[in-house]
Amino acid sequence: MAKKILVAEDELRIGNLLKMYLERESFQVELVANGDHALEKALSEPFDLIILDILMPGKDGFTILEEIRKTIKTPVIMLSAKGEENDLRRGQELGANEYILKPFSPREVISKIKMLLHV
Repeated sequence: MAKKILVAEDELRIGNLLKMYLERESFQVELVANGDHALEKALSEPFDLIILDILMPGKDGFTILEEIRKTIKTPVIMLSAKGEENDLRRGQELGANEYILKPFSPREVISKIKMLLHV
């Protein structure tokens, strides 16, 4: 059974790129472009891993992470265009498993996902 990944990314180009690379690796991918939809999906469906952009319309990635950590322990990778130390620290404090800066290599993302999912 394919591992299911939720990708929350409001930049369509980046979201589609991640989806394409993940599907090539046989992951099942659900792509959402809004923080409110991401939170709804994360809490209502089982995912093996969640990729959260920090800055999105609706709820931001930190708010989503904080909410989902109240009930689920699904591995989370945070994506950010800003490499600020405070963002990295805040993500770690809220329970993010990994933090990837944009621009990123899709291979780097795949590698981190495989490490977190032990595949």
